[in-house]
Amino acid sequence: MSWRVRLALGVLLVMAIVVISVTNRLLTDRFTETTRNRAELRIALYGGNLLAELRQNAIVPQLLGRDPTLIAALESGDYSLSTQRLISFVEEIGAASLLLLDTDGRTVAATNRNRIGAVHRSDAYFVDAIRSNATIFSVIKGEAGDYRFFYSRRVQNGGTTVGVIAVEVDLKKFERAWAGISDAVIVTNSNEEILLATEPRWRGKTEEEALAQQNPQSAIERAIQVTADWTALPADAYLRGEAVMRLDARVNFRGWKMVSYTTYASVRERVNGVLALEVMGFAILLALAFYFLSRRTAGRAAIFQRESAELRALNAALQREIAERKRVQETLAVAEQTLEQSSKLAALGEMSAAVSHELNQPLAAMKTYLAGARLLLGRNRPDEALSSFGRIDDLIERMGAITRQLKSYARKGQEAFSPVNMADALASSLSMMEPQLRQRQVQIAQILPEDAVLTLGDRMRIEQVLVNLLRNALDATKSERHPKVEIILTAGETATLTVRDNGPGIEDLDALFEPFYTTKLPGDGVGLGLAISSGIVNDLGGRLTARNGQGGGAVFEMQLPILDGGTKETQAAE
Repeated sequence: MSWRVRLALGVLLVMAIVVISVTNRLLTDRFTETTRNRAELRIALYGGNLLAELRQNAIVPQLLGRDPTLIAALESGDYSLSTQRLISFVEEIGAASLLLLDTDGRTVAATNRNRIGAVHRSDAYFVDAIRSNATIFSVIKGEAGDYRFFYSRRVQNGGTTVGVIAVEVDLKKFERAWAGISDAVIVTNSNEEILLATEPRWRGKTEEEALAQQNPQSAIERAIQVTADWTALPADAYLRGEAVMRLDARVNFRGWKMVSYTTYASVRERVNGVLALEVMGFAILLALAFYFLSRRTAGRAAIFQRESAELRALNAALQREIAERKRVQETLAVAEQTLEQSSKLAALGEMSAAVSHELNQPLAAMKTYLAGARLLLGRNRPDEALSSFGRIDDLIERMGAITRQLKSYARKGQEAFSPVNMADALASSLSMMEPQLRQRQVQIAQILPEDAVLTLGDRMRIEQVLVNLLRNALDATKSERHPKVEIILTAGETATLTVRDNGPGIEDLDALFEPFYTTKLPGDGVGLGLAISSGIVNDLGGRLTARNGQGGGAVFEMQLPILDGGTKETQAAE
């Protein structure tokens, strides 16, 4: 073999080593980031499912606590039909079990009949529910080291506590679902104590204690793997002697946190697959070089043929591996589309609740106008009756606009805004509320500037917020002998509209704008008005705030960006 051939082969070998080393580093970083992104997507999906399950069951005790059949059973002591009643609810709710307890903590009805008669007088979900007016969430540690999760609420009849309804949340189904994946997953509470885990022995321990449970064999395997795997990156942690990637995410519930551990096996497989292709390419070059060198002898030709056959088999295997990787990527893309569709359906579900809430006011006004029109027609005053019908037509148009607006909520931000005169929007909202104002004889005081106050937005949505604020003010003054609502419109850096009432004020300012929070009696409201109004104002670039007035009553302020060219001078005129 000549020196030129040897030099060419040496250069080829050096180039192969350099290319493989650079490729290994670049692809390891890239595929590690891809694996981390997928793990983040999975942990976000798991956390969302866990939070949805908790929130779904949180409202159940409040609903069952109002069930007249269960209340009557607690009052009379006849529980013959109570268990069947709970069984009829549990499948629809999706809870693990339902318990009905009397005031002594004795189980008088349950979806699991074996638990009837058991006494839970000292359990947290009974004791805390008896002492509180709200729904209580409790975590009970079982004898086997597992945890059980309960929502409970006391059942009242006419202000008297007659028992407790408890709902056991089935969170173990998530552990069963996670058992089929390659990642390790844990859920910890605010005290860093593991509540749910793919490894049952981790429950009740902290994350540090769980990771410390490495047997000697795992430690030896880890040491061997670290020295043998030259493509490994610095590990976040080790599980069973294998390096893993650690990711955590907050679960928006009582300080809970979810942590996942993903192995680097997929990264190594994908990197090694590409490196195998490169090795194959350089091997082919070397094979060709040796082929030309071995043409002199038939024996060398036969050896080359055998090597070529082996390389073709390796190529076929690599092609199958590449096809499998493509199939996995396509499956992940379908999963991502499914997640996006689920989020959109969740938003549409919130809008369906908002429709019924926002149409109550126009429907009530239409009922009043129809009654007035019927009375006017009976007195042979058709012109005035026609005026009422005109107002009903306006209300129908408004209801149609509300439904169109809510149906397009998922596409919000695409419609162009237009200048809105805040005084005109306020006048339209007061016209909407005219029947209630006339019936209640509420004193309305308005302080408006002489010049027009303009903002860029959607007038229908601004009027929707104003009607909600006025309606809440009327509800807040029901107990006052001389109800009064004061409305102030000012223009400065922002267009500010203030609604002040002389009611009892706001007890819980922190939870005021949360969905389903309400101080009204059952049937008077579901607690969506202020949450929807806050979202509308935020979408328009402003903010909605609330506070208690110094002289009593509640004060709501809606601040919107003022339109360039709008007035900045305010002159009060009542």
